[in-house]
Amino acid sequence: MGPLNPRLLMDRGQPKSRRLGRIRSLDLSGLELHSEHLDPKLLSRLKQLQELDLSNNQLEVLPDNLGLSHLRVLHCCNNQLGDVTALCQFPQLEELSLEGNPFLTVNDNLKVSFLLPKLRKVNGKDASSTSSQVENLNRELTIRVTAHWEKFMASLSPEEEAEKVRADFVRSAVRDVHYGPESLSEFTRWRVRMISEELVASGGTQVHEANIPEKSPKATAVQEPRARPGACKRPGDAPLNLSPYKRVCTSPSAQVEGRPMGSDGSQPALKLEPLHFLQCHSKNNSPEDLKTQLWACAFEPACEEGHSGSTSQSVATCGGEAVCVIDCQTGIVLHKYKAPGEEFFSVAWTALTVVTQAGHKKRWNVLAAAGLRGQVRLLHVRAGFCCGVIRAHKKAIATLCFSPTHETHLFTASYDKRIILWDIGVPNEDYTFQASQLLTLDTTSTPLRLCPVASCPDAYLLAGCEGGCCCWDVRLDQPQKRRVCEVEFIFSEGSQASGQSVDGLAFVNEDVVASKGSGGLGTICLWSWSQTWVSRGSQSTVAVVVLARLQWSPTELAYFSLSTCPDKGIVLCGDEEGSVWIYDVRHLLMQQPPLPAAPQAPTQILKWPQPRALGQTVTRTMVNTVVANPTFTYLTALTDSNIVAIWERS
Repeated sequence: MGPLNPRLLMDRGQPKSRRLGRIRSLDLSGLELHSEHLDPKLLSRLKQLQELDLSNNQLEVLPDNLGLSHLRVLHCCNNQLGDVTALCQFPQLEELSLEGNPFLTVNDNLKVSFLLPKLRKVNGKDASSTSSQVENLNRELTIRVTAHWEKFMASLSPEEEAEKVRADFVRSAVRDVHYGPESLSEFTRWRVRMISEELVASGGTQVHEANIPEKSPKATAVQEPRARPGACKRPGDAPLNLSPYKRVCTSPSAQVEGRPMGSDGSQPALKLEPLHFLQCHSKNNSPEDLKTQLWACAFEPACEEGHSGSTSQSVATCGGEAVCVIDCQTGIVLHKYKAPGEEFFSVAWTALTVVTQAGHKKRWNVLAAAGLRGQVRLLHVRAGFCCGVIRAHKKAIATLCFSPTHETHLFTASYDKRIILWDIGVPNEDYTFQASQLLTLDTTSTPLRLCPVASCPDAYLLAGCEGGCCCWDVRLDQPQKRRVCEVEFIFSEGSQASGQSVDGLAFVNEDVVASKGSGGLGTICLWSWSQTWVSRGSQSTVAVVVLARLQWSPTELAYFSLSTCPDKGIVLCGDEEGSVWIYDVRHLLMQQPPLPAAPQAPTQILKWPQPRALGQTVTRTMVNTVVANPTFTYLTALTDSNIVAIWERS
């Protein structure tokens, strides 16, 4: 499509007129328009335009000064918009549609609400709840920036130059003033800069606060899930009652069992505070729903470019037909995706670099979710839509994981006894994925956990299966595209050593693996990948080189998934009593052999909070999954009774 012209505007405008100044509604959708095609000189002649449709084009930005001061309705769906600040030129706007712009996030929704005080509807939904959130954020940020100004000015000497002082204050405020969840940090930094500049301009005397109407957010509904094949849920569970508001924020410390630092080198107990207990996967948002089982969770990678090393505090959880993304600090469910008839068993994140048609690079965090239907859904959760569906297996998918070195490589493991390596690629111009199959790995039993080998993730993949722990060669320069297990690892000597279930598997560091299963009731095994691999020779069954054993629950129940924090030397695992077992194994890994033969006690056992701590009637529940973020700041546990529990390390 070339530049717009008056005849086209008159043809597509309403009411029909030979004068542009009389057109009130204009449809420019589906014309493959780029930003440079929107000529401000031409469009400013539409003096009475109240409704404009720019959907289904290729717009990356809206030009400034379009001169449409009377515009009340704007549709910009299915474009490539990456910034919304130009919308401030439409102060009378009441309805706005931005769906299908994959580079816009929740931060942009908040910016829109701040910039357009008369906005009533966004993407067809009431905008007042977002306005209320923005009002609260704006009020708190104003208080904090003002306090920072007073502290900053008090520290100055009289001879410092005013211009330098102003620039330094704005920089320090953006750097030091923080509030709200990490997922909203782009919006809060944007507002902090605006408030700071306004303070500087007024000499610290006044700050404008937006007048935004309030409205309570509405609850969302979740449908009844189906049972997971082979699920293990104990009978006779007593009820666990939480507040009908779904979230209980607690301040008393969780009950822990720990040991102070002793002469044996054991580690001191960690201080963990219970923050939130959520029922965000409940059927119809009912607090009485204690049947929806939650299966897996994963922390979102820190997504902002130029902020390497920043800690993620957003966690994805799955259970029933819903996937939720939760901010651990506030307990707010940031995003929720539902697939009626599905039951999600596993989630995994990857960070993709996407190049727009204009050649700009954007960073996407994509969440893969899979379960009962054997399909993988690729979710752009910040933009709120599903980018693609991979029909990966004919049976349910038990677990999945992304390669740590290839951001588009995804492993899926299914009850059909196959593991498949996919290349999901990057989104095309329609922002959908076209996945291709790279490898098929055959198993003799159902794979339960996947774990690329930390020191050589492009070469070998470990899997904990119902029949044992197996290893495959996954090098893509080999000709065979369908492969069988290369080595099976066993954890004890004797004829009964093989064929035992391994339902927990994770690397503690580049070499040490933590695993657990039916072969070692009451223990978690730490073993060396490198020493075991060197000793295998040409054997297809190899005994692992055990470094240490960790004392754990003696339960015979299965499907308790362990996890690790490699940077912190932490191993985590839940149990059937609702406890979280925490092991700081750094001292063990530094010891010279021979290591202690007896299983090592946990650093501490984090107990389920007592009823009086919650202010509710709470009985024990089974913790089947527990995961911490890389810096071990937040810990998330999932239960068999539809509870997401979040702790914070103090």
